[in-house]
Amino acid sequence: MGEKKRCTQSRLDQYLPYLLLVLFPQLVTSQCNSNPVIFNFGDSNSDTGGFSFGTGIIFSPPNGRIFHQPSGRLSDGRLVIDFLCQSLNTSYLTPYLEPLAPNFRNGANFAISGSCTLPEYVLFSLNVQVLQFLRFKSRSLQLISQGTRNLINVGGFRNAIYTIDIGQNDIAGAFSSKLSYEQVIAKIPSFLTEIKYAILNLYQHGGKNFWVHSTGPLGCLPQKLAMFNQNASDIDHYGCILSLNNAAKVFNKGLSDLCHEMRTEMKNATIVYTDIYAIKYDLIANYTKYGFEKSLMACCGNGGPPYNYNANITCGQIGCNVCKEGSHYISWDGVHYTEAANAFVASRILSAKYSTPQLKFNYFCQ
Repeated sequence: MGEKKRCTQSRLDQYLPYLLLVLFPQLVTSQCNSNPVIFNFGDSNSDTGGFSFGTGIIFSPPNGRIFHQPSGRLSDGRLVIDFLCQSLNTSYLTPYLEPLAPNFRNGANFAISGSCTLPEYVLFSLNVQVLQFLRFKSRSLQLISQGTRNLINVGGFRNAIYTIDIGQNDIAGAFSSKLSYEQVIAKIPSFLTEIKYAILNLYQHGGKNFWVHSTGPLGCLPQKLAMFNQNASDIDHYGCILSLNNAAKVFNKGLSDLCHEMRTEMKNATIVYTDIYAIKYDLIANYTKYGFEKSLMACCGNGGPPYNYNANITCGQIGCNVCKEGSHYISWDGVHYTEAANAFVASRILSAKYSTPQLKFNYFCQ
């Protein structure tokens, strides 16, 4: 009997990525009593097309292959932010820079691929994204006062969820600049300060609901594994680079402390910190348990095993190869996750087990 149960569980684990994608709407039932509004700030982990609209650069196929066309996302399909929107039964977020027939009734996405917290006024830093939001809010309220419909009103801005997912590029960029581990760690407080200023700025302009993501395990990205000179003593049990992961942990500890500090300073505000690192590292460490085939190898890239990453021939360029549709890879292109992996991450976020305080994502719209 026990052996039969284990076999059944093994089969469930094998098909878990597929089940998550197919059954996601049923797994998370929205309990929103009002139309949810989300404003997102971040980098490529949550960019739904802002970079493409802002620069005119298209993320060419096979990017977006699940959409059957380029989607402005660095993935084969949906991102975590897409699944979070789906959990509230609302549309995917329209990029702020969408020039044609935009739909901003449920919020806007200010995230841009490549964005950092610093330098402060370089396009499209976190500070610039917040400035874009402030213009968006001012213009929306102005147009409403003139009779325009289907825009977000004062109450919508006040009750919106402000999601923030940024910092990965700051840490990665510091390491790429050949700084020592100690020098990278010394820069982290300045990254956190920019996130604090962003949250305060949004709060001072009426925002009160904040959902903040930590950064993931940088040392487990195929790009980093392929490009960094590896020292055996700097590789962990699962094949990830310890120093990069430790820097991410230092950043995340600071971010968690920052959220705790700001909860005491910002009256009537709710700040939820979600440990994305723990979710992603668990997925990488136990990938076969969750039905994935590859943990540290890019689905789309060049070079073959063990990482299939070549900085000169990246996903979408001539010479890249791509795994078959339906293959259960965690990494899409060496930096970003596949839709299947994003669905797993989103399901863990929505469980609230990785959040402080442990509030459901739909808490803000009940």
